[in-house]
Amino acid sequence: MNNEEKFLVIEQYKIYSEAKETFISRNFQTNRFYLVLSLVLFLLLYVFYALTPSVVPIVVGSIIGMAVCVMWWLNLDSYQFLIKIKYSKVLEEMEKLLPFMPYKKEYEAFQEAKRDKKAIVFSDFQKFLTIILFCVHLVIFSNGISSLFISLVKMY
Repeated sequence: MNNEEKFLVIEQYKIYSEAKETFISRNFQTNRFYLVLSLVLFLLLYVFYALTPSVVPIVVGSIIGMAVCVMWWLNLDSYQFLIKIKYSKVLEEMEKLLPFMPYKKEYEAFQEAKRDKKAIVFSDFQKFLTIILFCVHLVIFSNGISSLFISLVKMY
């Protein structure tokens, strides 16, 4: 490989690496959006619970909350897939042409820390949080539906 080809590979690698970091940053922004949206939904559910005797807004709010959790989960999953395939695989192939492989070394160090239980995968934590929030919304929904059912039974 001549110097011009080496320079082109390094420039492509640099551009792709920066694109990966931008993509990861966008992923964090999207996750913040879903987290804030979930917290606002919980606040609204609390306000409806505290101010109105009606259970319908709580049921509707919990359905919206469960939908947000599902969308968040799908978003997390798609970002992980794209980061692994679109960026990591391509960068690994480019690194084979370079004298040093920083992403490969980083990945190996991360896998070692994960194996030794020294690292928690943030994406796994996010998915766990999404499941917890979904379950909370499901409990609120179930409680609201049971309250509606009980009030209907009392009417008849």
